[in-house]
Amino acid sequence: MRVLVGMSGGVDSSTVARLLQEQGHEVIGATMSIWDKNTKFSGDIRADSCFSPHEEQDVAAAKEICAQLGIPYYVLDCSARYKQMVLENFKSEYKAGRTPNPCVMCNSYIKFNALPEEARAQGIEFDKFATGHYAQISFNETTGRYEIKRGVDHTKDQSYFLYRLNQEQLSRVMMPLGAYTKKEVRQLALGYGLQVADKPDSQDFYSGDINDILQNEPQIGNFVTTDGRVLGQHQGIWNYTVGQRRGMGIAAERPLYVLGFNKDKNEVIVGFEEECERSGLVAAEWCWSALEGLDKPLECEAKIRSSQQPTAVVATPLPDGKIEVKFYNRQKAIAAGQSVVLYQNDIVLGGGIIESSI
Repeated sequence: MRVLVGMSGGVDSSTVARLLQEQGHEVIGATMSIWDKNTKFSGDIRADSCFSPHEEQDVAAAKEICAQLGIPYYVLDCSARYKQMVLENFKSEYKAGRTPNPCVMCNSYIKFNALPEEARAQGIEFDKFATGHYAQISFNETTGRYEIKRGVDHTKDQSYFLYRLNQEQLSRVMMPLGAYTKKEVRQLALGYGLQVADKPDSQDFYSGDINDILQNEPQIGNFVTTDGRVLGQHQGIWNYTVGQRRGMGIAAERPLYVLGFNKDKNEVIVGFEEECERSGLVAAEWCWSALEGLDKPLECEAKIRSSQQPTAVVATPLPDGKIEVKFYNRQKAIAAGQSVVLYQNDIVLGGGIIESSI
């Protein structure tokens, strides 16, 4: 089988390439170029992130790995679509007082869409597309649907970021590392003699100041409590996210947290830790994996951020197509714009974009 591997220059994708090669597949390496050279980067050039000016270093590392493995290597320009689908969404969401998740959008529209499409446009023929994600893909013969399952290493599981992949995308994808722990992957890389075996993981979407991307002029507004008391001023609501505790410069008897925003009044609403807790949420723009959809209340589990363990919920469809998710245990920092992903027995049922907390 001819397999195109999305290469980042890191240990995971490099190990995938060698692992598939060892299994007898014909492997081709490809890196997506997404960096916008017009971005005024203000972060640490040494910090590793997905969208960063050190992309050339990643390309050089991936190229060297492919040369070591004796496989073809290509750099595919996906920057225009990345700017349109990921960065523009990032900007508009923050300006609207919401907290976007660029990794979710990147996986759906760029890594598993633009990258393989651009490869085919360049005349690169392949049967499957493989990545170094820590998740598992399988086909359910009973339902006739492809399913996403959490990786065996729950500390590295990336299934949360993949829920927007459709059935066609899932039918063409391989994720070999879902069956391994990160420690095992590094051991494999070391055994294969890959020089990236000890390379640190990328830490985030972007390591600079988000204003490098947003390019907003300061817009002075007030920090206010839930009862309307003004506690101070801010330079723009896009500088804050729900649940944030630091960086407000407000003196109080106890630490204050961002509870939400009033975009019309340009206000950041703050309160104490216990005020961050909510019993549920409403989400829209649902994408389904293991299920075709939801037509009645369902007891399952959910995650509202990638790092948390799934927690028990009841998901109930609403007449307008949205879904209400009620938690058995109250949750902190439910942020509009982020994703809620439903699970059952470690299998992704589907996910949506959070509109509000309740």
